[in-house]
Amino acid sequence: MWRTDTNGYLLGWQNRYKSDLTDDILPFWLEHGLDRENGGVYTCVDRQGRLMDSTKSVWFQGRCAYIYSFAYNNIAQRPEYLDMAKSCLDFIERYCFDTDGRMYFEVTADGRPLRKRRYVFSECFAAIAMSEYSIASGQKEYAEKALSLFKNIQRFINTPGILEPKYLPTQPSRGHSITMILINTAACIRRAISDPCLGQQIDESLDALRRYFIHPEFKALLECVDPDGKLIDTINGRVINPGHCIETAWFLLEEAKFRGWDKSITDMALQILDWSWEWGWDNEFGGIINFRDCKGFPAQDYSQDMKFWWPQTEAVIATLYAYEATGDSHYLEMHSLACDWTYEHLPDPTYGEWFGYLHRDGSVAQPAKGNLFKGPFHIPRMLIKSSMLIDEILKKQ
Repeated sequence: MWRTDTNGYLLGWQNRYKSDLTDDILPFWLEHGLDRENGGVYTCVDRQGRLMDSTKSVWFQGRCAYIYSFAYNNIAQRPEYLDMAKSCLDFIERYCFDTDGRMYFEVTADGRPLRKRRYVFSECFAAIAMSEYSIASGQKEYAEKALSLFKNIQRFINTPGILEPKYLPTQPSRGHSITMILINTAACIRRAISDPCLGQQIDESLDALRRYFIHPEFKALLECVDPDGKLIDTINGRVINPGHCIETAWFLLEEAKFRGWDKSITDMALQILDWSWEWGWDNEFGGIINFRDCKGFPAQDYSQDMKFWWPQTEAVIATLYAYEATGDSHYLEMHSLACDWTYEHLPDPTYGEWFGYLHRDGSVAQPAKGNLFKGPFHIPRMLIKSSMLIDEILKKQ
């Protein structure tokens, strides 16, 4: 349809995104996820939304607060959205910080710590939640908390000895994940409060992507490299994660747009998107697969050719952003492929929400709607962000 009626195509998807968000995804987690006794959100629920495990993902306390605030700010100012966000933020502040200022990874239903990891993703998600809630509620102190937490994140990362390295000194390395997430974290906080450290961090991450992780010889962005950016020629060192790379591409396009469509950032983003689509799109069955090896060897991860929910949602956002940046119909074709495959395989017509884990052929591998890693984040973020992008694209038509 986009070939004959681009506006109609975009409006049709926008209406679908908004209705899925407000009539399905957000109500599902309000009904099945909100812990009305202890506060915060459960995410380990089965296909019907029944609680399978009361363990709480600390990631998702922040992710959920961010999503409901983001929906309130950009889709519908419903009080239950703010209430959900506030419940998760209160739970975070009451239970999820250790005495050293770092956050846990898992806690019990009533907030007792279970597990702490070497990553700072819990902190990043809490920070974007605080900043977005600040915009939604008008309470500036949450933006100030977000900025303070961000500066702590920088301290944790940059102070030797605070975070345990991934490998022993035999094989030092640097990772793409933290580089890319700091771009988005800083950009989200910047919407709520100004501070030079935010732009400086984004600049540092942009430089690191160019200098270390982008490898034209493989037409790929690598997940892990040595400290100088050289290939670590092992199975783990050759990993390409197409979904992560596509997510990075739209983070970069968002920053390019913020800077008046900065050409160098836009070009870098489009190159990453094009390369990652080539590595990730399954020409036989459709959808974005999980992992590839940059030298073409078999990938080690058992889920290497599975289709998880989140790479599909990142592809939807990234292709819309690329179309907005370029006006090139090639990216609308990619958007159409990603959306058609996603909507054919992931939404659950019986119990609502979306399946998360599919086999390569698109059949359901397991039907649960959530766990410690899947919950109200990638899907509703895609629905909200894509709706906003379509508004912006149509204004230019």
